[in-house]
Amino acid sequence: MAIGGVVNPNAAISAYSNSQNITGVGAITKSNPIASNINSSSEPSFADLMKQGVTQSVDTLRAGETMSAKAITGEANITDVVQAVTSAEITLQTLVSVRDKMISAYQDIMRMPI
Repeated sequence: MAIGGVVNPNAAISAYSNSQNITGVGAITKSNPIASNINSSSEPSFADLMKQGVTQSVDTLRAGETMSAKAITGEANITDVVQAVTSAEITLQTLVSVRDKMISAYQDIMRMPI
């Protein structure tokens, strides 16, 4: 590779050519990878991820309420009720934590000098 302490230019060219043959790397020089990732329909957007998370959280909270109602009427096993209520409690704590982090991030952004 090195000739008298200097990198052989042919070896460098060969290495560069080989790196272009690695899957996906050659396409980086031919198109804008950032624009193609933004417009890609295979990846969900942040709004979609948030909507899905909130929907799952609401479903978990409703399941906890349903199991609590069944426990009152004597239709549910106490173990199932405890699991559902605990899951709902953890979900609520997670939602509150995420909300607090988002508010904190928003406040940090608002305090940034322009």
